[in-house]
Amino acid sequence: MKYILILLLILSQLTAKDKQQEVTIGAGAYMQTQPYKNVDAIVLPSPVIFFDNGVAYVRWTRVGVYFLGDKQENFSWGFSLTAQPRTYGYKSSDSSYLAGMDERKTSFEGGLAFSTQLDKTYLEIMALTDILDRHDTWIIKAELGRDYKFGKLSLYPSLIAIYNSSKFMDYYYGVKSSEAIVSIRDEYKADAGLQLGAQTYIKYPLTDSLSAFINLRVDKLPQEATDSPIVSDDYIYSGLASLIYTFKY
Repeated sequence: MKYILILLLILSQLTAKDKQQEVTIGAGAYMQTQPYKNVDAIVLPSPVIFFDNGVAYVRWTRVGVYFLGDKQENFSWGFSLTAQPRTYGYKSSDSSYLAGMDERKTSFEGGLAFSTQLDKTYLEIMALTDILDRHDTWIIKAELGRDYKFGKLSLYPSLIAIYNSSKFMDYYYGVKSSEAIVSIRDEYKADAGLQLGAQTYIKYPLTDSLSAFINLRVDKLPQEATDSPIVSDDYIYSGLASLIYTFKY
């Protein structure tokens, strides 16, 4: 991640020498519940980087490079190539219910993104495919949000809709015939499904440069996932608690 940040800083120098750029860096703890039966939540350290100079950007752990767009004072739009990690997955050792299942691995997804912002309201649509050939298919994600400020407190709530293809759903929620066990789990083939979610970022300044930064998110799994014999929860809850440092150069 540090090499990506260095590259973006170089790009900003080449394209905006007469304008100061704002960069936010930090780190924190990320947590994500697992919908699978008796599987513990994921807890891991996470970098936090926010940067956008109109050429390239980092948004938390997602990176991108614009190739078309325009940015005005109150309105902007842009198309970009983007990539982000996928934290779904499990091992057969994670739960007795998953014993004998093949591993479903985390991955990295990349593709095309369109984003636009009018005043404090923003919309983003992404079409992503599996770069590492884990689920070897694609998803489409749309997010609509708005920025709010209450005194020193900043809120960034949004609504999310994700269309997961049948191959994606079957990889993470399906049960192959070779994995089926009588009276424990039947063979199951998951169809495509629409996943809905809501999230918010919360930022509170501690000093002029240092802030507390929190992300809270909930996703409602589609019925095509919850009908799986290895799934016990309808929702995935995730969040981040971190400290971030913002500076200009």
